[in-house]
Amino acid sequence: MEKEFDVIVIGGGPAGIMAAIKSSEKARVALVEKNPIIGKKLLITGNKRCNLAQAEFNHKKIVEKFGKKGKFLFSPLSIFGPKETIGFFEKRGLKTKIERGKRVFPLSEKSQDVLRSLKKTLKKNKVEIFLNEKITKFNIRKKKIESIELGNKKISAKSFILATGGKAYPGTGSTGDGYNWAKKMGHNIISLKPALVPIKIKENWAKGLAGLTLKNVKVSVFKNDIKKDSRFGEMLFTHFGVSGPIILDLGKRIGELGKVKLKIDLKPVLDFKKLDQRFQRDFKGNKNFKNYLPEIVPQKMITTILRITKISPNKKINSITKEERKNIVKTLKGLELTTDGLLGFNQAIITSGGIDLKEIDSKTMRSKIIDNLFFAGEIIDLDGPTGGYNLQVCWTTGYIAGIEATKNRAL
Repeated sequence: MEKEFDVIVIGGGPAGIMAAIKSSEKARVALVEKNPIIGKKLLITGNKRCNLAQAEFNHKKIVEKFGKKGKFLFSPLSIFGPKETIGFFEKRGLKTKIERGKRVFPLSEKSQDVLRSLKKTLKKNKVEIFLNEKITKFNIRKKKIESIELGNKKISAKSFILATGGKAYPGTGSTGDGYNWAKKMGHNIISLKPALVPIKIKENWAKGLAGLTLKNVKVSVFKNDIKKDSRFGEMLFTHFGVSGPIILDLGKRIGELGKVKLKIDLKPVLDFKKLDQRFQRDFKGNKNFKNYLPEIVPQKMITTILRITKISPNKKINSITKEERKNIVKTLKGLELTTDGLLGFNQAIITSGGIDLKEIDSKTMRSKIIDNLFFAGEIIDLDGPTGGYNLQVCWTTGYIAGIEATKNRAL
């Protein structure tokens, strides 16, 4: 027997859940998810703390973070931006806090609490959730989807919202199904690449630093000795190379450039001259060089600095030569790494590429090809930096799609 709804939302991630919540305020809504639970990827975001938004209330600054494609967000953000997102969750009993970099987290620091709040609203709004369901067919006639088939079940609606996510973290269900469906319907898919992705490094000594976090450092990207990009903040050494917020933000650019050199400035607040002057002041005692190093670098980096500078660990600091001192400055201001590619979709946080923005009405999230189809979330060709920007896109586009899909019922 065929079930009928006003709106069917496909994909139970943040964008799909928000779309279902907004649609269900005025319509009968079904939410279809292929996993046994909804919000699987949401639960692991922000190291399970869920950086649910970016508290940047100047929409222009958010738009800039998405590059040229960001202007697509002007209209949606004016309706449901960061302020509205925080208010949405606070109204539903989820207290939030703003941390460094304007990153918004639940006060409890638990992503489960974010999902619990959303699930409670879905239940209150009587959204019918179909779990463990894979779509086997879209029935389309005259530029409209009439129904979808879930194995031997068929469900129909007047409007459909595609919020199936990207290809990043496929273990959470993001396997790119939505792109294939949209393509079959006539949509253009902008080339899919991993974004916010860790970077593999050639140097073995870097892998020996696995687990070490560096804060307040600057990482610059060089291609053929020409500086291409840089970021300031926190990074992490791993068993395969490097990760952490500033590395993830640089990942997409590095993917575009190919093999590049990374230079880590461990002392970005001091220029070469000031750092050298500091060493001239410090290098007056009778201390061994290896015993002085903990004053300027983490303990785990001492062996690395000794190896690169080639200064004897037991050399007295007052006997370090000018040439050696200059070499120490050079090392600390530009610790060099050679990239060996990106880790891929399995470790990427989001997907770069997706449904061509030219084929979506930014004011409504409606497809310009299929009359009763709307898009929301990561499936759209938008990707931003770390810090809550990408989840904000999910909430914003899901909200707009949810509202507009109910207006579409008369079509």
